[in-house]
Amino acid sequence: MNNLIFCLNAVVPIFLLMLLGMFFMRVGIFDDAFVAKMNSFVFRVALPALVFYDLCSEDFGRVWDLRFVLFCFLATLVSILLCVAISCLLKDRRVQGEFIQVSYRSSAAILGVSLVTNLYGTSGMTPLMMLGAVPLYNAAAVVVLTIFTPERDKMKRTGMNRAQVRKTAFGIITNPILIGIFAGLFWSVLRLPMGSILDHTVQNLARLATPLGIMAMGASFNLKKALSGIRTAGLGAFIKLIGLGLIFVPLAVTLGFRQDRLVAILIMCCSCSTVSCYVMAREMGHEGTLTSSTVMLTTFFSAFTLTGWLFVLKTLGLL
Repeated sequence: MNNLIFCLNAVVPIFLLMLLGMFFMRVGIFDDAFVAKMNSFVFRVALPALVFYDLCSEDFGRVWDLRFVLFCFLATLVSILLCVAISCLLKDRRVQGEFIQVSYRSSAAILGVSLVTNLYGTSGMTPLMMLGAVPLYNAAAVVVLTIFTPERDKMKRTGMNRAQVRKTAFGIITNPILIGIFAGLFWSVLRLPMGSILDHTVQNLARLATPLGIMAMGASFNLKKALSGIRTAGLGAFIKLIGLGLIFVPLAVTLGFRQDRLVAILIMCCSCSTVSCYVMAREMGHEGTLTSSTVMLTTFFSAFTLTGWLFVLKTLGLL
């Protein structure tokens, strides 16, 4: 029951912020132009600040476990490839990029630290899980959303010239999320000082990412379009909350990962899709309806599926 209450406390505020975004749009406080600007701000400023802040102060050397990091990296890589393969079965290829991203990309940073700290009193191995998975999450999202663009059929017919190839490559290299990740890793490895003024400034910017991104998603949510693609969203939610866990959690147990390591892997595989999926999809030319629908489904049901996973692992004496 405590785990259920914890998960509900984690996800219910997200739903309320989504509903606020929908309400503000309905009463005219938000409009399309404002929401577009808000999405752009979250993508270019707040999210990079968030991933930078999550990584810059971590002492990865203190708890270094190469075997665990490699498992997280390889599990994430296989998850991405599996989602790409499954997406080839979709009838509507326009949503292929959105489906891939939202099916593999977890809320590892935000939910992971909170859940492990709640269970063990410290963040445990979560920073190492983030090191193994989060940079790959974001890098793959940029590549996937660029390659599987809704305009790719037109590009296939007309062909990509060198200028378009250079533009695509430049877009990947200069992606704000990736810049934030590499800047955070650079800062952490060199152990650069973070004065109080800079720390509070970056932290305040980082705190804006989740609430603004969630409200923008709620404001842009189209119920009619969401219902038309509910099967695809449901498939993505199943993969995210259960399917990947059925593959990698037993494998992690077999390899001997226990307690905080196992919980970190569980979060990596089976937590809800991160809100930044929607922000990136919109900013990179995708409609975003499938993404927002899947994020809402995974956010709601993760309170129950994560509790179920934790109950099973606790009963088996693995936590």
